[in-house]
Amino acid sequence: MTALPSHDDRPVADRDWRARVAHAFSRAAPHYPERARAQQAMGQRLLDRLPTQASAVLDLGCGPGEMTAELARRFGPGGRVHGLDLAPGMLEEARRRHGHGIRWLCADAAELPLAEGELDLVVSNLALQWCPDLEAVLAEIHRVLRPGGRALINTLGPGTLAEVGRAWERPGRPAALLAFRDAACHRLAAHRAGFREVSVASRTERFHYPDLAAVMASIKGVGAQVARPGARLSRADLARATRRYEALRTEAGLPVSYRLLTLTLEH
Repeated sequence: MTALPSHDDRPVADRDWRARVAHAFSRAAPHYPERARAQQAMGQRLLDRLPTQASAVLDLGCGPGEMTAELARRFGPGGRVHGLDLAPGMLEEARRRHGHGIRWLCADAAELPLAEGELDLVVSNLALQWCPDLEAVLAEIHRVLRPGGRALINTLGPGTLAEVGRAWERPGRPAALLAFRDAACHRLAAHRAGFREVSVASRTERFHYPDLAAVMASIKGVGAQVARPGARLSRADLARATRRYEALRTEAGLPVSYRLLTLTLEH
């Protein structure tokens, strides 16, 4: 979900960035469904907002296809459902788990392999924060939606994984978290993309884990990392992070916070 170099300070070209993200998520694919408890819980909020009917649907950033399969169940054989992801490994897992009746696409969110006005619903759960060019992605979503179509999108804003960042930062070296974009940035990009109605709701979702190892498994298990590429974490780094995180412990366990932004966009 996070912790590769920021959008504003990544030391590689966009193509290399996309390749690294695809590789990280492909590696995580076999264990993603078991470790993505937080992602699944936040995704349920999108499923609760679905329209009653849709004839052509895209799950953008579908991962191993859990939500895509639910969309196919909701809209039945009459609905054409597409699952799209940048990571080939995720799509291999999706085909293995949910192959029947769904069209799986390996592509960049900023270059959707779909015709103009082909869809009436786009759903995306926690993928947009990985896209360097927000305006390009929203413009593509607008292009493939028919007039009157809708996009329901979960993404993440500033404050996400604050506890993780606090635990792993070192003097003069903050933890390598993504530079999450705020609600105002998403509203502006959506209006520029051409959406006639734009709503962005914000809330904090907090999950708890028994120890630091479980916290890090929940992040690494969905394709993320804490250290910058090439950096090695010493035992002292681990001990420091453990002490800092333990200071945040509650009765429920060690907290991990996500600042969830839910976008409702009307074409």
